[in-house]
Amino acid sequence: MNIQVITVGKLKEKYLKLGITEYTKRLGAYAKIELIEVVDEKAPEQASVAEMKQIKDKEGERILSKLHPDTHVIALAIEGKMLTSEQLADNLDKLATYGKSKIAFVIGGSLGLSDDVMKRANESLSFSKMTFPHQLMKLVLVEQIYRAFRINRGEPYHK
Repeated sequence: MNIQVITVGKLKEKYLKLGITEYTKRLGAYAKIELIEVVDEKAPEQASVAEMKQIKDKEGERILSKLHPDTHVIALAIEGKMLTSEQLADNLDKLATYGKSKIAFVIGGSLGLSDDVMKRANESLSFSKMTFPHQLMKLVLVEQIYRAFRINRGEPYHK
């Protein structure tokens, strides 16, 4: 399975980089994983609705340029479907079973994802109704993908 994790903005925090590097290394035994960062737009503190849409649209164009037509896209969005770790594992297993070997998880910038990215997504996933820094979500996502592969292989993993 080929998995892309596409995020807006460059990861700066060392502690997050270390965690993501660790889980990416562990995931290498199960799948090919590619971490892609697209440039974020600078948003003014008091951006208007029109300015926010314009920023999300520009970031969205960059995200969409990284997706292949046959990729199954899962957008991380607060309004997405919430799953348990076991349900995510089952979902990934079903995608592989039905020939969806290219999967992209997409995490937007601080303003979220553009309408075009959400339309391109095959499904949306939420980790919580709470808002998290998008860079922290990258670490949580990579860990959950790793956990999903462990669950699907029947390998031990802490609960």
